[in-house]
Amino acid sequence: MSSEEPDIKADIEPAEDRGEDIAAMEPLLLSDNVPRREALTELAMELAAKSAGFSRSLPDGVVSALAELVRSMNCYYSNLIEGHDTHPIDIERALQNDYSDEPRRRDLQLEARAHVAVQQWIDEGGLSGRATTLDGICEIHRRFGGELPGELLWVEDPESGERARMTPGELRDRDVIVGAHVPVSPGALPRFLRRFEQVYGRLGKAQTTISAAAAHHRLLWIHPFLDGNGRVARLMSYAMLREALDTGGIWSIARGLARQEARYKQHLISCDQPRRGDLDGRGSRSEAALAEFTEFFLQTCIDQVDFMEQLVQPNKLRERIRLWVEEEIRTDSLPPKAGHILEAVLYRGELPRGDVPNIVGTGDRQARRIVSALLQKGVLQSASPRAPLQIAFPARLAGRWMPGLFPEAAS
Repeated sequence: MSSEEPDIKADIEPAEDRGEDIAAMEPLLLSDNVPRREALTELAMELAAKSAGFSRSLPDGVVSALAELVRSMNCYYSNLIEGHDTHPIDIERALQNDYSDEPRRRDLQLEARAHVAVQQWIDEGGLSGRATTLDGICEIHRRFGGELPGELLWVEDPESGERARMTPGELRDRDVIVGAHVPVSPGALPRFLRRFEQVYGRLGKAQTTISAAAAHHRLLWIHPFLDGNGRVARLMSYAMLREALDTGGIWSIARGLARQEARYKQHLISCDQPRRGDLDGRGSRSEAALAEFTEFFLQTCIDQVDFMEQLVQPNKLRERIRLWVEEEIRTDSLPPKAGHILEAVLYRGELPRGDVPNIVGTGDRQARRIVSALLQKGVLQSASPRAPLQIAFPARLAGRWMPGLFPEAAS
């Protein structure tokens, strides 16, 4: 916790429920007659087909390794949208308990580590069937906020300069203003979130895919927490799509949203607006704006699947890795024939250790030496000293192996 004395005490009386009508956030789902409904359905179907095809194209061992890298990538881009720039190399160091001596940088590393831990929990099924429930949304926030350093739990009002402490997992107990939007009163939050759960928690996979954008905006519109709402909404959306599309965690929309941050935020503002007239749906908010955001959201997802699929095309990925291995061998950083092992692991997904001597054409001792060198480089991983070998995608090599995944780290 910060040593500074906060301007607002954490035990201020919560604001009362001002009785806002839950219809104020309708429509929660796009109607069948919304303009471009057929086009949106086709986009959702295209996304489902592309995501499934991408996942099926990779061996299981490569999928799991890629999912680990995507966690850091997702964390980097999601935090970047909030103005927190923690490069995946620094995130990777934090996951290895290697923290900066500079306090602010260390705090951001801890924040990133917390984000990655929540996404890993999602990847392991911790949120299965609960992504849009009140309980699930609060648990995302609790798990994320519970690992933050104390200084990052304090929120400052940009107008008054007053500071309040956020309690991880607990709904906000005071009013807030987000740009021009005034979210519902704190006492109304449970009512709105129960309605949110009632609508989005009962959808099938196809409807979840097309409604993920609507759920994303409406959660931000409700603004349930004092801080962290953007990260929670993006993690919720990741969980919704992961379960509906069985993505394997090998792509994420966060990169696409961060690369189009201005458009993303403008769409959110547009969705806040009241309906534009009698032809703009029957709810309180603009259905046309929600449809436009849905199109943007689905197209962004498709773009990210395409990007990741092109990045890990087997022949191109193997060639980039082969060039890197040759350089490492020339500088005596890796022993000869190390590339044979990486190529076999990429092709098979995982490699029993007993197969290594035949692959490299050496005795057991030399084979173990080559494996050890690759493990030390962080490009191979294994659950135990006897378990099969799998590929690893360290963030520090992403610029060589997967160019464009994220910016190069500043020197």
